[in-house]
Amino acid sequence: MSQPSASAPAADLAVIGGSGFYSFLDRVEEVEIDTPFGPPSDRIAIGELHGRRVAFVPRHGRDHRYPPHRIPYRANLWALRSLGVRQVLAPSAVGSLTPDHGPGTLAVPDQLVDRTSGRAQTYYDEGAAVHLSFADPYCPTGRRAAVATAREAGWTPVDGGTLVVIEGPRFSTRAESRWYAAQGWTLVGMTGHPEAVLARELALCYTPLCLVTDLDAGIEEGEGVTMEEVLRVFAANIERLRALVGDVIKTLPADRGCPCPRSLDGMDLPIALP
Repeated sequence: MSQPSASAPAADLAVIGGSGFYSFLDRVEEVEIDTPFGPPSDRIAIGELHGRRVAFVPRHGRDHRYPPHRIPYRANLWALRSLGVRQVLAPSAVGSLTPDHGPGTLAVPDQLVDRTSGRAQTYYDEGAAVHLSFADPYCPTGRRAAVATAREAGWTPVDGGTLVVIEGPRFSTRAESRWYAAQGWTLVGMTGHPEAVLARELALCYTPLCLVTDLDAGIEEGEGVTMEEVLRVFAANIERLRALVGDVIKTLPADRGCPCPRSLDGMDLPIALP
């Protein structure tokens, strides 16, 4: 593997995901990229799908070496932008904070709550203060495309809701889960932050695709969430989710008419973006 050069493959859209997505692209070439924030989770695969150049980065590494709080989020997003990526689809497994959204539900949240601690969550931590808007954390065009495409594919997607991102790698206590639900939050995960805010800091479009794998600990009686349960439900739905990601790639407009490209307009950045 070599560092990318001017002749290296480029992509305008990326998928950040886990197992089950390693072989969904055609004519794949892999590149190694270093960034000012270290190397990304793994080599980045670049290929074609539905006439678009698509990059894929395994969020946890191919051998799942990175737990949620150790994922090199800054390196992952920086590497994708350096390859030309401007739109990101982010499928992930989440827990549900309401019995209305059982295992197998697809949700496309429109809000995010950060309950992590200690994660590097900005590129602009020295040289100048960069305060950008994050009131609506996800790309509106991407969300609309994802929801509409899911409906056409036979899903009954949940349009909207709040994803609370916890530090992990442990699951929630019953008290924590009940507290999150009492706030009106609907989903709980471990990887949606700082991915979304870092994408915004790079003026990228970011769209979450959340597959519910379990009811969180405080929602039902029993043993609580187990890793075995999460993996079982995710494996049962991975082919359908992978097909949906491909369909969204096909329908997502390449011409970005959303606010995301203008998120840094008028700001004096302390670093040069790739």
